[in-house]
Amino acid sequence: MIIMKILSKTYVLFFIMVLGVVTSCEKDKMVPPTIDFLTTSGYTSADGHIALSTSFKIGVDAKRTEEEDDLKTFVVTKTYDGGTETTIDNVTLTSAQAGEFTKDYNLVTRSTAGTEKYSFTVTNRDGLITTKTITITVP
Repeated sequence: MIIMKILSKTYVLFFIMVLGVVTSCEKDKMVPPTIDFLTTSGYTSADGHIALSTSFKIGVDAKRTEEEDDLKTFVVTKTYDGGTETTIDNVTLTSAQAGEFTKDYNLVTRSTAGTEKYSFTVTNRDGLITTKTITITVP
């Protein structure tokens, strides 16, 4: 009888400990990283029209949204007139860049009228992806 009481108390204590461990674990919210375009003077930060063979600059700021979900890669691609995508930058981010990655891209419109689409993609440790684009119309 005494042994049964001790065993039942042991099981109850074990159950309480397990329950405490399970409920204290914080769940990963699976929030993708963010990308913002720099909007200060001298930056192109939205779709627009730019003349033939003209220089312009796009600044990007990518940030992790959860403490443990470090940024892993940053890729920039361009397409002309809806054609094939070409990679213009592919960065494997370092531990120093894991929380935030900021970079300026100095670009030049081509000498042919049409559309140019620039896509900026960041991926975090969980494989979550965020992409933002800017489309430039060259008259």
